Amino acid sequence: MALKKSLLVCTPLEAPTMEKMLASMDKAKAEGADLVELRIDSMSFSHISEVESLIKQRTLPAIVSFRLNSSGISIKSESKSTGLQVLRLALELDVEFVEMEYEVAFDIIMDKHRFKCSNSQIIISSYVNGGKPSMEKLGHLIACMQSIGADFIKLAVDVDYITDLPPIFQMLTHCHVPLIAFAVGSRGLISQLLGPKFGGFFVYGSVGSQLIPGLPSLVSLKQVYKLEHINVDTKVFGLVSNPVGHSKSPILHNLALRHAGYNGIYVPMLVDDVAKFFKTYTWMDFAGFSVGIPHKEAAIGCCDEVHPLAKSIGAVNTIVRRPTDGKLVGYNTDCEACITAIEDAIREKQASNGGITRNSPIAGKLFVLVGAGGAGRAIAFGAKDRGARVIIFNRNYERAKALAAAVCGEALPYKYLERFCPENGMILANASAVGMEPRLNETPVSKEALRSYELVFDAVYTPRNTRLLQEAVEVGAIVVSGVEMFIRQALGQFRLFTGGPAPEEFVRKLVQEQV
Repeated sequence: MALKKSLLVCTPLEAPTMEKMLASMDKAKAEGADLVELRIDSMSFSHISEVESLIKQRTLPAIVSFRLNSSGISIKSESKSTGLQVLRLALELDVEFVEMEYEVAFDIIMDKHRFKCSNSQIIISSYVNGGKPSMEKLGHLIACMQSIGADFIKLAVDVDYITDLPPIFQMLTHCHVPLIAFAVGSRGLISQLLGPKFGGFFVYGSVGSQLIPGLPSLVSLKQVYKLEHINVDTKVFGLVSNPVGHSKSPILHNLALRHAGYNGIYVPMLVDDVAKFFKTYTWMDFAGFSVGIPHKEAAIGCCDEVHPLAKSIGAVNTIVRRPTDGKLVGYNTDCEACITAIEDAIREKQASNGGITRNSPIAGKLFVLVGAGGAGRAIAFGAKDRGARVIIFNRNYERAKALAAAVCGEALPYKYLERFCPENGMILANASAVGMEPRLNETPVSKEALRSYELVFDAVYTPRNTRLLQEAVEVGAIVVSGVEMFIRQALGQFRLFTGGPAPEEFVRKLVQEQV
């Protein structure tokens, strides 16, 4: 089975039986994998002939591996014997690739003359654990691995933080031997997605619902990221957040960038320390960032310049690296996105009743805000700007009071939210994480209390129809989903990222289909 692509997408397969391994292989093929890694150590087999049968029935090019020492514990002699038997069999059968761990590769390489007629290419791999990797450490390991006859070197690096990844990208750029290198775990995801920009030719993807932390799904690789189009000139955009897995921004931005013919990729980045992140990645070709929970306030201190609106809010959700001088400029597209979505919903209802106010329809209204984080700050300043009377509830009362003082509003203890009802026709905006996974069944305000509100907005957009919105509909309130805010703020970000017009019609259709 020939492999002539410049970028190979591989799916690692683990299964207890030959039948299940073959079924997983068929699924990987259907989802677009170029080859599979058959992890034979995951199988239970009574005789080596079962492995032989699996290899001969493969429907995709394959890597045959038998992991012995990835856990770092001592290798049992019987396990090592079985593993060596499997790897030698794979060489005899001319499997496309045979992967062996560095610690046991000598046992195969020493008698490599037995397999001089084999067409298999040998991958020597090492699991790098224990501490932040360095260029020196990785370079020395690669040199040692190459010296024993590898066709390809593979490094799986265990990292604690996303800021530990630069040595991996630098090795991909400067290594003079064919190198497969990536970080394991959810904080290492961009090592897979951005590898091709730095010369990587090998990407791993998970199949079906068998998601593996740090590995993109095959479906996302083929439909969202399309890494075969990534090159050294590709501009990198990303979402800086924690958590990040729930976000639909990668789907929206990647498809929008391609629709506009822009050479860019947008990646999710699980960031723990936002200040350290920006200091670490000054060298990389990052052109812009979306900033999510909980970094919107802290990220403002990472910017060289901040737009006046974002500065007054005290939070940014968008950072652009200015091409002329490389400075980071912070913006806030959340504010207008939320407030205009609320205003348009009220105006639509007014129009259906035969009239529209010329001023903002929220002017003079009591605007109840739940949440005083980055999104909450944007909403509070937007409501104040439109002349609303802002009341803020937040579990951290001190944060609520600080935000209320900034917008000339009022803060009340969170325990009073349920009973707060000074007047009817109020507006409720939820800018907290209540209703977001894993708190899907929760709501900040009971159904009965919602009867006092004319409109209910929920910044949560996954799920699209939160419990809060469902119950607001049931009591007759106007509802505005976080999806609408998501669309509007993303359109604003796209214009800032690319300097060109945003494909609004395309984005709206895309969100309706994907989010």
